[in-house]
Amino acid sequence: MTKHNTSLVIGIAGGTGSGKTTIADYILDTVGPEKIAFLPHDAYYHELRHLSQEERSKVNFDHPSSLETELLIEHITQLKSGQAIELPHYDFKTHTRTVETTRVEPQQILIVEGILLFAEPELRKLFDLKIYVDTDADIRFIRRLRRDIEERGRTTENVVDQYLGTVRPMHLEFVEPSKRYASVIIPEGGYNRVALDLIVARIESMLQE
Repeated sequence: MTKHNTSLVIGIAGGTGSGKTTIADYILDTVGPEKIAFLPHDAYYHELRHLSQEERSKVNFDHPSSLETELLIEHITQLKSGQAIELPHYDFKTHTRTVETTRVEPQQILIVEGILLFAEPELRKLFDLKIYVDTDADIRFIRRLRRDIEERGRTTENVVDQYLGTVRPMHLEFVEPSKRYASVIIPEGGYNRVALDLIVARIESMLQE
């Protein structure tokens, strides 16, 4: 079946645990999943199979260089032109890509989500709407702690060490400054229902245009 070109590309950025996925899910449910394709930036971490497990654990995963953004840009460009892509799968426990991929077909709307989206100039150019989710640091840390322990098999000590060693410094250096490139800043993340409804209205308006 031939798909139409993607007409609207939305970037959702913000610190770890800020509520980016919650906002993406709200847009998906409200606008309609049949109209939307979704790409998470953290599916594009570099393959580290050539490194030992000890070497992998020392990689700064919060620095832009840890992500294969060039491939993400290529995939967005393909979807915009009506071509399907194969979304990589990343195993956060082993820091390697799995052999499986997910086929993503072009839809009317493409949502891309990740902490470092707006820190990359070439990536920023591809977004028609740039949403930054602004949530207090203590709330973001608690959410990340829970997620990494429950979903990624990390220990509390490991999460805290990574947060202090790379997550917080990289947030201050790259993520927080990228907020100035946003079209819209949403305080309180996915709990800001008024802002979410305004975003959805804006998306529907842009589609009509």
